[in-house]
Amino acid sequence: MFENLSDKLDRAFKILKGQGQITEINVAETLKEVRKALLDADVNFKIAKQFTETVKEKALGQSVLTAISPGQLMIKVVHQELIQLMGGQKSDIQLGGNPTIILMVGLQGSGKTTFSGKLANYLKTKKGKNPLLVACDIYRPAAIEQLKVLGAQIGVDVFADPDSKDPISISKRAIQQARDNGNSVVIIDTAGRLAIDELMMNEIAAVKKAIQPHEILFVVDAMTGQDAVNTAKAFNEKLNFDGVVLTKLDGDTRGGAALSIRYVVDKPIKFVGTGEKMEALDVFYPERMADRILGMGDVLSLVEKAQEQFSEEEARKLQKKIAKNQFDFNDFLSQLQQIKKMGNLKDLVGMIPGVGKSLKDLDIKDDAFKGIEAIIFSMTPKERSTPDLINGSRRKRIAEGSGTNIQEVNKLIKQFEDTRKMMKMMGNKEQMAKMMRIMPQGGRR
Repeated sequence: MFENLSDKLDRAFKILKGQGQITEINVAETLKEVRKALLDADVNFKIAKQFTETVKEKALGQSVLTAISPGQLMIKVVHQELIQLMGGQKSDIQLGGNPTIILMVGLQGSGKTTFSGKLANYLKTKKGKNPLLVACDIYRPAAIEQLKVLGAQIGVDVFADPDSKDPISISKRAIQQARDNGNSVVIIDTAGRLAIDELMMNEIAAVKKAIQPHEILFVVDAMTGQDAVNTAKAFNEKLNFDGVVLTKLDGDTRGGAALSIRYVVDKPIKFVGTGEKMEALDVFYPERMADRILGMGDVLSLVEKAQEQFSEEEARKLQKKIAKNQFDFNDFLSQLQQIKKMGNLKDLVGMIPGVGKSLKDLDIKDDAFKGIEAIIFSMTPKERSTPDLINGSRRKRIAEGSGTNIQEVNKLIKQFEDTRKMMKMMGNKEQMAKMMRIMPQGGRR
């Protein structure tokens, strides 16, 4: 997401390279490119125009320090305005009431049902809640089955009545069941249509009036561009929803919807969906998204994803093994599997400042570790725990067993040995201190 916008903004800022100060003349061409980049990303024309005018007003007359260039100063101003455009700060989901009632609305195909499952999983695993999913899409039988499958997958109960065609009755009975069974949150997945129509709007409005939800989330497919903004406007006029959910942000989308919706309906983007897995749900942080758009990475999100997978206890055990030089292929494999759980590899790489741009054209597949895992699985338990045993004949057997070749096995063992050496060095404080003293001298030679 946002790759094209990032590239075009990068080119726009280069126009100011070598300029001594920001003036009306030299900023005009840059802002023309910024506006063009926003329009190409499917941002609404009025928003793009107002955005560049605000940036121009704030950038002009600012004195450029010797430490930073006009281009860097312009990036700073654009960064601040992008954050404001997307809402300024993150907006949490409201979890008041007993139970909390959350109503999911949106067009058919926007990803409401899948997101309902993701939200239930998020509230269960991250917030310690006991959610109940409610199948209230009375027109699409497959939606009921889909919700049941998702519920079973994440261990969350689903309330459904395939014989009823009354969404208000289904919702009310589900809420009563939640009270009886001690469910702290009720997530109601409602019916969508292929387009906005009066019947659909009246039906959802009637459900809202009958159950008085604590939170209404409008789910929209980010790949629908400007149509997403128009749909959001129509739903908001009828329902006055509380927040927006952008799905399919991992797809080939230009990202303009994310930059326009907040401005048009004046409602915060609360969550973004970034893949098919039930864990592929992120809280929306305007500042972090602005960082990623401008190629600054998103270290905080990367750290949070890592913390979710790596427990403190596991880290302590690993530290002890490293200190005793006992790091083996079992540990190596365990680390790879933890990284895989963190999400899409290309997205993870994109969160590292400066790395995302350099690797943007590289096709990083999610099965990138498949060959490495096959090699490790072809080792005997003894070889995994004692890597020094792996001689020439063993390497040949491992290559045949894993469907790889001897060069790939040698390469992996070399990578493993280098990793082990580095880890041992990092565990040795004296050696690390010595290395740190040498490094600056090496840089001056």
